[in-house]
Amino acid sequence: MRFVVICLSLLSLFLSGGAYSVQAAEKTYTNRIGMEFILIPSGSFTMGADKNFEDAGNDETPQHRVSISKPFYLGKYEVTQEQWTAVMGGNPSEFKGRSNPVEQVCWDEVQVFIQRLNRQEGHSRYRLPTEAEWEYAARAGTSSAYSFGDDADSLGRYAWYEGNSGGKTHPVGQNEPNAWGLYDMHGNVWEWVQDWYGERYYSSSPGSDPRGPSSGSYRVNRGGYWNSGAGYCRLAHRNGSMPDTHRSDIGFRLALSPE
Repeated sequence: MRFVVICLSLLSLFLSGGAYSVQAAEKTYTNRIGMEFILIPSGSFTMGADKNFEDAGNDETPQHRVSISKPFYLGKYEVTQEQWTAVMGGNPSEFKGRSNPVEQVCWDEVQVFIQRLNRQEGHSRYRLPTEAEWEYAARAGTSSAYSFGDDADSLGRYAWYEGNSGGKTHPVGQNEPNAWGLYDMHGNVWEWVQDWYGERYYSSSPGSDPRGPSSGSYRVNRGGYWNSGAGYCRLAHRNGSMPDTHRSDIGFRLALSPE
């Protein structure tokens, strides 16, 4: 009798679209070319920097509460040169290495990569994260300057930056991850996100799922890079580059919208 009750309960959840479903249970996802993704839960966080405790730029303020209304997948690692080559057929990177992050790719070329990957997998779910999604995932529930706290002396455990990189990129995933299992959110390469850059955008940013200004000259990149000082690797630090910029310090990681 107990077995019948359990089966009926599970069937009821399935038919009603409840929590017992394959998609709801999948906390990680790996695609056909080996890109690994982690499910980031919906939630709220405080975006931006507290100038009382951080040497922050004006574009990082004011701090404001932001809600991410839907869960999404985010790449466990920055996109590698091997993964880029599997989709695009060539490797533009300066610092060659199969597991190193791809760089020398502009924002516009990243959009082509996304279009081709979506076409190969028969959907349109791959995209860049928004700036708010990126910071929310990078913080992983923290409110400190870095994902591990405020002490920059610990940065070398989590990031390739000017203090330990030797002036080059390194294979992804060699340092410690943040609390949600994401690697290299600090350092290695700057990461393109979807948004246009607006210096004063935070003053008028919506409180739910902000997507940046409607237009601009620069696209946002986040996280710092292999030759950044510690301050540029802070979670709230913002950087912008023209969308046709090719540099050995800019790469990206992908977001994936759940089905």
